[in-house]
Amino acid sequence: MTFTQPPLIEEIRAEVQATTHRQRMQNSMRTQLRRNPDNDLFKIKTADQWLNDDYGKPVARKLIGSLWHEHELCILFADTNLGKSILAVQIGSGLAKQTMMEPFGSQVNEALKVLYIDFELSSAQFRARYTHREYGLHHFGDHFIRAEFNPAGSNPLLYEQYDAYVRDNIESAIKNTKAQVLIIDNITCIGSQTGNTTGALPLMNNLKAIKAKYKLSVLVLAHTPKRNVYRPITVNDLQGSKMLINFADSAFAIGQSHIQPGVRYLKQIKQRNTANDYGGDNVCLFVIKQDVSFLNLEFLGYDQEINHLQKPGIGISEEHKLQIAELSRQGLTKKQIADNLKISIATVKRYN
Repeated sequence: MTFTQPPLIEEIRAEVQATTHRQRMQNSMRTQLRRNPDNDLFKIKTADQWLNDDYGKPVARKLIGSLWHEHELCILFADTNLGKSILAVQIGSGLAKQTMMEPFGSQVNEALKVLYIDFELSSAQFRARYTHREYGLHHFGDHFIRAEFNPAGSNPLLYEQYDAYVRDNIESAIKNTKAQVLIIDNITCIGSQTGNTTGALPLMNNLKAIKAKYKLSVLVLAHTPKRNVYRPITVNDLQGSKMLINFADSAFAIGQSHIQPGVRYLKQIKQRNTANDYGGDNVCLFVIKQDVSFLNLEFLGYDQEINHLQKPGIGISEEHKLQIAELSRQGLTKKQIADNLKISIATVKRYN
């Protein structure tokens, strides 16, 4: 026995199918009408159009010598306790006040609105760095704006990932402050997996999109894993380097002198708009100094990086001796201390 659908059922089914098809067509047409080419993933022009469109536009200005140019995404990286945050605040303050640290010049002729997002220091720690017992607080001015992470911030119920919640709040802060310069201290706090390609790719894409959308100059701080102190600093010393460096327009790093106690050196790692002025043959030497109520890096001169690397068979620096003593007090074995500081067990035994 063959069962056939009642005519009414067939008519309803046909009407539903037709309605669904019409809706798909209507939605497609609405999408085409609403489509804005400026929002497409790719901007497509002939090579000649690209050249003509950019012809006559002003060249990107230097923000801090050849290290970082206007509208670039730049990375500053170093090991812990070498002065990354001190340098970043010094750079931001200089851009906000139209003053710049020696020996770097700037081509910016106006004070820029700087947003410094600080994931590292509490307000009390920040105040301690920029306060003098006799002369009081340092004055940064209205163009230097600091944002601090709020542990009691609203629960991101609408977000599947906390990283996205943080990045959306960064964008909101940019809009609210009308910032021209964004400094993030540090990058590991806005991306939970910056040490691998999976985590670094969306993070850097997002930062580049924000930079382009708001015409920002962006400086992000990053850590290095414990590096080999006998070798020069390279892109491989940046945590998650292969992806982070590829997406960055420029990068520079701070190293520790193992010959002169307390001395740091600054080395240019990547640049696109200029020559490498501060490579291994011409690093800039600095010492951290409290200038009244302003903690900063004071320029000492130039040198070759090789002169400040740890030399095999030569005694280690005073800072390394203190680190050995501290790690020993924490209960680490001699092998663990050696692995942590990238030195030999024999060296650890000699100073412990």
